[in-house]
Amino acid sequence: MMMMTPVLYRLTAALIAALALGSLALQLHLGLERWPGRTLWVESWRMGRYFTVLTNLLLGLSCAAIALGWRARDSWLAGLVLWIGIVGIVYHALLARELEGLRRLADAGQHTVVPLLTLLWWMMFAPKRGLAPRHAVWWLSWPAIYVAYALIRGEIDGRHPYFFVDPPLIGWPAVGLWVLGLGAAFWSAGRALVALGQWLSRPSPPADAAPDGPRSR
Repeated sequence: MMMMTPVLYRLTAALIAALALGSLALQLHLGLERWPGRTLWVESWRMGRYFTVLTNLLLGLSCAAIALGWRARDSWLAGLVLWIGIVGIVYHALLARELEGLRRLADAGQHTVVPLLTLLWWMMFAPKRGLAPRHAVWWLSWPAIYVAYALIRGEIDGRHPYFFVDPPLIGWPAVGLWVLGLGAAFWSAGRALVALGQWLSRPSPPADAAPDGPRSR
């Protein structure tokens, strides 16, 4: 297993920050180009209804801070991996669409490249020794905050970002079932991430240790 190298840890964090924030900036530019009458604030507010956008923003800012020297907790780093990983999985399982040109590039950055690169970064360089099963429950806080925000915002402006948090489309009972199902998926993935982190951070055997064998007399 590769030991954590502080320089590579911070450099790859800077790369993830650039890709995540760059993809968001490209999407913002394309939105303004597509609807010239919109202001920067209006387009930013429109984008801000999506879990993908907010999670990429959270990840990008966190990785930028890490690149500048912030020492993030092990549980926060793993939470970022879980949240952006779910972004990629849910998108490719339920929401994927065909896009072209720069829109496809921005879409792939947020839903595919950034999640995969973040997972590899965490596995290879990030500290993981502080992870425990209780963190799988704590990591539900971000999606729970988002669901509450999406439902409240949808009731106010009449636009819901995803079909599974759209009560007028599928009804409140179905929304509740989707939320419970996604919450269970988040928790299960969190437990798996804890197990993976504990396995990756297990102590390596001493280099000079030799396997047991027959002793000479």
